[in-house]
Amino acid sequence: MIPRFERPPIGVIGGSGFYDFIADPTPVEVETPFGPPAEPVLTGYVGERPVAFMPRHGRDHRFPPHRVPYRANLWALAAVGVRQVLAPCAVGSLRPELGPGSLVVPDQVVDRTAGRESSFYDNVGPVVHVSFADPYCPVGRQAVVDAARDWPAVDGGTLVVVQGPRFSSRAESQLHAAAGWSIVGMTGQPEATLARELALCYTSVAVVTDLDAGVEGEGVTHREVLEVFAKSIGRLRDLLGQVIDGLPSDRDCPCPHALDGQALPFELPY
Repeated sequence: MIPRFERPPIGVIGGSGFYDFIADPTPVEVETPFGPPAEPVLTGYVGERPVAFMPRHGRDHRFPPHRVPYRANLWALAAVGVRQVLAPCAVGSLRPELGPGSLVVPDQVVDRTAGRESSFYDNVGPVVHVSFADPYCPVGRQAVVDAARDWPAVDGGTLVVVQGPRFSSRAESQLHAAAGWSIVGMTGQPEATLARELALCYTSVAVVTDLDAGVEGEGVTHREVLEVFAKSIGRLRDLLGQVIDGLPSDRDCPCPHALDGQALPFELPY
């Protein structure tokens, strides 16, 4: 464990293009009750602020979306001091006006995954229930929207999370669009739920890489997603740097109170 005065209160869960996001990185090995995380937590600085980074899929992208060790990743971040999580991700658009390169800061999520380990409180008592009516931190969301005025960010929308690793069929995509949802991804759940179960702040920062199969065109390929996301990486890194600089140190939001009044079956990692 790193000394408390160096403990990073802000964490970024990301992938390619973020491995050198943190200055003077130090890897921190964390053992969790849920197995090893995707990688050791990298701790260092973004500007003047201590920050932790977790490569969601591992440095070699060896974990597909349905096999990411989400519980271990979030537990490890909390164990090194993280209380506010920023989660950039690549998504498909379910609306024609949200073309490739658009930035969406969703305020709602729909979970259409199956079989993922989605709770820290499985098979142990007492039962723990957390409120999830508003899945994302309102302070974190506003910080991203404010910092992204030149992008500009789309403030609000529903992210539907599918199981993957395949992309949606045209019929599935049309169903999601007809429901009024905005964007589709594969990694936003159970990340948001697990963050809430640890009383962490969690903010999704979604970059549109393609129009989903039911919107128009011939569907999307993995290569096209990577190409479009790569073009947005520099801009996204700059944006997250501004967000990190502007996030308040004190958490004046509902997130820290998610577990208030509940008896927990084990001690949390902080």
